[in-house]
Amino acid sequence: MIYMSKTSDFRPYHEFTRFEPSEMVQRAEDFYTLLSKRRSVRSFSSEEIPDEVLDYAIKCAGTAPNGANKQPWHFVIVKDPQKKREIRIAAEKEEHLFYNERAPEDWLADLEQFDTNEHKPFIEEAPALIAIFSQSYHIKESGKQEKHYYVKESVGIATGMLITALHQAGLATLTHTPSPMGFLNELLGRPKHEKAFLLLVCGYPKEGVEVPNIQKKPLNHIRTII
Repeated sequence: MIYMSKTSDFRPYHEFTRFEPSEMVQRAEDFYTLLSKRRSVRSFSSEEIPDEVLDYAIKCAGTAPNGANKQPWHFVIVKDPQKKREIRIAAEKEEHLFYNERAPEDWLADLEQFDTNEHKPFIEEAPALIAIFSQSYHIKESGKQEKHYYVKESVGIATGMLITALHQAGLATLTHTPSPMGFLNELLGRPKHEKAFLLLVCGYPKEGVEVPNIQKKPLNHIRTII
């Protein structure tokens, strides 16, 4: 027997759709084929992208499972050229320190295959940036703090769903994580109880763009059946 609190508000789950096993396999294969074509790119066209695509992608991210349904995230879309310029300057300052002072030699060696450096022109090239913030707590109208749970896990899942939604819509993305990223709070006017989680660059790939020739681990390396 399942016991539920008298204060619980539940409703029938009518939205779930069940498929025949053969269709399930086909749908899973088709979705894998779609996602297997996703690649991070570092050179973007400046061509504008539909605002509605970004909005729906963020709405998709907002459906992510999360601790106690606190939804501890906030997404800031940055399209203004001057603001993107300011973000690039601040990000490149941190990246200069990373590549020249902070990063250990083995980390820099691992990055060589991607041909990356402290210069990040894609921040200005791409038509849109999405700054993703995690919220450690929520401030109610009364001023009281409401604690959030499993914040990193929740925001990480939402970010993955956001990237997937943008790819499904036909956009390329790049996850950018200059460290530290406190400058995003200042530049984008976010409150102190939010922490910059990731800067997602999105748009169309620049014509002729190339990506590193890397491979993903095969299934038997990432899956165990017990």
